Amino acid sequence: MIEVDGLRKQYGDLVAVDGVGFSAGEGKIFGLLGPNGAGKSTTISCMSGLLTPTDGRVRIMGHDIVHEPRAAKQQLGVVPQELALYEDLSARDNLTYWAAAYGLSGTGLRDRVDSVLEYVGLLDRASDPPKAYSGGMKRRLNFACGVVHEPKVLLLDEPTAGVDPQSRARLLDLVRAQAAKGTSVLYTTHYMEEAQELCDSLAIIDHGKLIAMGTLAELRAMVGERDLVRVVGHFDPERIRPALAELPDSEVLTADQDSVMLAVKGAALQLPAVLQALAAAGGHLRETTFTEPSLETLFMKLTGRELRE
Repeated sequence: MIEVDGLRKQYGDLVAVDGVGFSAGEGKIFGLLGPNGAGKSTTISCMSGLLTPTDGRVRIMGHDIVHEPRAAKQQLGVVPQELALYEDLSARDNLTYWAAAYGLSGTGLRDRVDSVLEYVGLLDRASDPPKAYSGGMKRRLNFACGVVHEPKVLLLDEPTAGVDPQSRARLLDLVRAQAAKGTSVLYTTHYMEEAQELCDSLAIIDHGKLIAMGTLAELRAMVGERDLVRVVGHFDPERIRPALAELPDSEVLTADQDSVMLAVKGAALQLPAVLQALAAAGGHLRETTFTEPSLETLFMKLTGRELRE
């Protein structure tokens, strides 16, 4: 239902998306995971027809988004990262506008708008304009505008950005409901926990390139059994790296003046040796944390930085 092959988008000397390729089937949620500026939104824009790819191909339900844009877009719903709402119109009027744009009319349009308002929990506020809504309510209405025409393919670009935990949980439930009815969902996020909770399979993107792709289990297997250890303080990287290289079953992921990040097997037992090696190399330690193997560990291993940096 979603096919992306060799997608490339270039602006002058800047390559925003570089050879990205993936696919997603019926009722599946495919996650595109990466920090801000990684190329997620550009990929979404190319897939939705807002941007023309420099190279490569995007098919939606078998239709090429460049050469068959009308047929592709008829099957497509998009929920952008930036709110796409008319603040002075009521929620019902916002949905009516988008439903009519996709060809709904008459009683069918009115019934569908009320159904979607109930679905996102806004039926009791249908007559109010978005400018009177909370941030979470605006996000739900933004989501409703993307699904009012019952698309077969849904592109979600960080739909929970900036919302409270309760609103985030409600939005994630709405995403699951779309997949359960057979919609193919592409979900971009820089929240690791969302990707782990939602996605059937996912890809990690950084600097416009896919650097890992697979199911959650497959990606976790790439990490192995190493924990992620982060030590904050003041360090001399040129002294730290050789000192830590002597430690067994460990790998230095990053080392700069303010922090050191390592992947360590059995970190709970190895931690005293890590701290001793850092202190012996002249490091001044302020804080230490470690986590079990996860997608965060994999991302650090592949990119040398944290997801939200």
